[in-house]
Amino acid sequence: MNALGTEYFVLQSTASSTISESGSRVSIYLSSLASGLVALGFSSSSPRAFASLAFTVLPTVFVLGWFTIIRLIDTSVANIVSLRRMELIRAYYAALTPMAPPYFGADDAATREHGVRYGRWSFLFTMASMVITVNCVLGGATIALFFDLAVKVPLPAAAGIGVAAGLILLALSLRYEHGRLTPVVLSSYVASAPNVLRD
Repeated sequence: MNALGTEYFVLQSTASSTISESGSRVSIYLSSLASGLVALGFSSSSPRAFASLAFTVLPTVFVLGWFTIIRLIDTSVANIVSLRRMELIRAYYAALTPMAPPYFGADDAATREHGVRYGRWSFLFTMASMVITVNCVLGGATIALFFDLAVKVPLPAAAGIGVAAGLILLALSLRYEHGRLTPVVLSSYVASAPNVLRD
């Protein structure tokens, strides 16, 4: 029992640290993006300075965004695994005595832990998906600026290229997140509640 209590505490600390780290990383990314956009705004009076700053700051923030996205997905996986293992310990506690289930029983199968239901499309509503969306817009805008300022493509065509590039980046990024996160969510359901209907 002491070992289980210690393990539960460790898992709870791990789950909490993943949420804290995710929030910190999102804050760093958005702060960097906001600072870069402010700097571009101040340099907009000089086309040459604007172009130099844009092609330095925007690609750097885009790469930072990818580092943030990958780590956010990792922390989401760690959080889900920790919560499922905590559910397993709670299920054991519930089986110790006839009076225990009301206090340690598993959450409702239809809603799962704390009333939150995870399914095949839950990855669309994570912090990683939020950063993916912003970062793909940034990537598309950077490509559009490149074609407009460096290649001298007409603005409508450059904007079209940027939109297409942003959508491609979004599709690839969400596919990567789906491939990493969804199998963990669904396999956790199979392990802990085989009768849960999959979305």
